[in-house]
Amino acid sequence: MAVKTADTTTPDIRTHEQLYRAKVGVPEVVEVPPASFLMIDGQGDPNTAAAYAQAIRALYGAAYAVKFALKKSGGPEEHVSPLEGLWWGAEAAGFTAVTKGDWSWTMMIRLPGTAPGELVTGALAATARKKPDLPIGELRVERFAEGRAAQVMYVGPYADEHPAIANLHAFIAALGSRPSGRHHEIYFSDPRRTAPARLKTLLRQPII
Repeated sequence: MAVKTADTTTPDIRTHEQLYRAKVGVPEVVEVPPASFLMIDGQGDPNTAAAYAQAIRALYGAAYAVKFALKKSGGPEEHVSPLEGLWWGAEAAGFTAVTKGDWSWTMMIRLPGTAPGELVTGALAATARKKPDLPIGELRVERFAEGRAAQVMYVGPYADEHPAIANLHAFIAALGSRPSGRHHEIYFSDPRRTAPARLKTLLRQPII
């Protein structure tokens, strides 16, 4: 299958919000600016692992706490950014291997650039008190600098991503580049409310 491509002469430098609006099925090279994220690590099949479900609940609980604390402090009205995930595995096939129980992941949500560090710390502490059943203590704030990357927007079931990922890696090879770092996915749909065929996911791979 031929790989459709965008202009790849130089990386496209955009804001994170602009980078979230990639074209479906058209790989491109971008320069991803650094940003601060709420992050949590884990391992296991995201479809069945209780730790994964708890991690997602913790992330969203903390992210919304930051949003509301920022608004209460007189700051700007910010939206909660999409859920993102870094995925990897011990097998040669990486996280796309069949043994999903062996997948490792870092799930994360980008923090508003307008939220000062002390506000985020306070929001995390408040969330831990209000939601003692969630692993809020396992969350961390980390500055993530991804840099040059190839990405493509994919629409469809998570289980059927493999051809889109293969095409993205073929695109990277055609550039004379190679993957560097972990496979990155950004989720724009709620799988509890969206039909699998309409799930929208940005597939991103850092490259050198």
